Amino acid sequence: MIKTKKLNIGDSNISKLGSELDLKCRVDKAQMESQWKNAGKQAGLFVWRIENFQVVPVPVDTYGKFYEGDSYIVLNSTSSGASLKHTIHFWLGEFTTMDEASTAAYKTVELDDYLGGGPIQYREIQGSESTKFLSLFPNNTIYILKGGIDSGFSKVKAEEYKPRLLHVFGDKHVRVSEVTLSGSSLNSGDVFILDLGLTIYQFNGSKSTFQERAKGASLVRAIKDERKGSPAVEVLTEADPDIPDQFWSSLVGKCAIAPQVFQAPVEKFEIVLFRLSDATGTMVFSEIARGSIPMKALDTNDVFILDIGYQVFVWIGLKTSPSEKKQAFSYVTDYLVQQKRPAETPVIRILESADNEEFKAHFDILLKK
Repeated sequence: MIKTKKLNIGDSNISKLGSELDLKCRVDKAQMESQWKNAGKQAGLFVWRIENFQVVPVPVDTYGKFYEGDSYIVLNSTSSGASLKHTIHFWLGEFTTMDEASTAAYKTVELDDYLGGGPIQYREIQGSESTKFLSLFPNNTIYILKGGIDSGFSKVKAEEYKPRLLHVFGDKHVRVSEVTLSGSSLNSGDVFILDLGLTIYQFNGSKSTFQERAKGASLVRAIKDERKGSPAVEVLTEADPDIPDQFWSSLVGKCAIAPQVFQAPVEKFEIVLFRLSDATGTMVFSEIARGSIPMKALDTNDVFILDIGYQVFVWIGLKTSPSEKKQAFSYVTDYLVQQKRPAETPVIRILESADNEEFKAHFDILLKK
């Protein structure tokens, strides 16, 4: 099943509690989520996919592979002395359904509660994943595949294999995405893998980086090993005068290669801190500091939103009211819309008791009392 309707990120947050989906999830919670029984009991990585409102474990050998039509929950537990620290990421594919996305968000909160409310939560949107999320997988790399739950991670059969084109791009954190099988998908700045089942072509754009070429080669080796060495492999460069006809015919004919795609420079951003509080009896979202922000600005009684430009932190005070905690993600979503910021901007939720160096690094800690 290929899902073609894009997800509206604004409809996927836990602000939807109280809906029919909320009721369905609460009924499920009342029956006790079996998947959480062993979650976080030992150090390691655990990945689940949302299937028909249920949390279903993903095979370990497919960790790092995500379908654009699905939603996932990823738990990473690490040893910290005699205890364990946890981070939870819910990853939303570009074409996942709103029900799947909302279930992933709700189940993330449920898992957080099960682990005592201390884990750091990350909302991950396809194409805008946090570096923390990417670092969980080998070589800081994830693979985005077309389709959804019904696609499955099936093994190749030469007589029925469907060709695919993989796009390898990025510098320090390299991503791999399946793109449209067409010459128009190629560009000079990246690496592409044309996988025909028993023949694999690696196409290196003239402006591609060493990291991209190395990742492309690593991916080709992995595919070949998975198929017991059967595929023939050929590495092509953009300047090659004799690129095989099979390469172009598989991409619906020869065409000009698009130039290197440059990303617009990141504008300088002044960080800003907001408070979300219902202390007056009415929920108030207000700016309280900008630029140089002291740690003492945080108050255990409220929720605080720290916007650093490329991502947003949601800090939950230990004495925060249930309403403040529940509505935090909703207010962040509305804020991003009002500021005309990308809806896929990473959002990270941190409990006051959690020690997060990345969050603290944006404060003027010298002013802390």
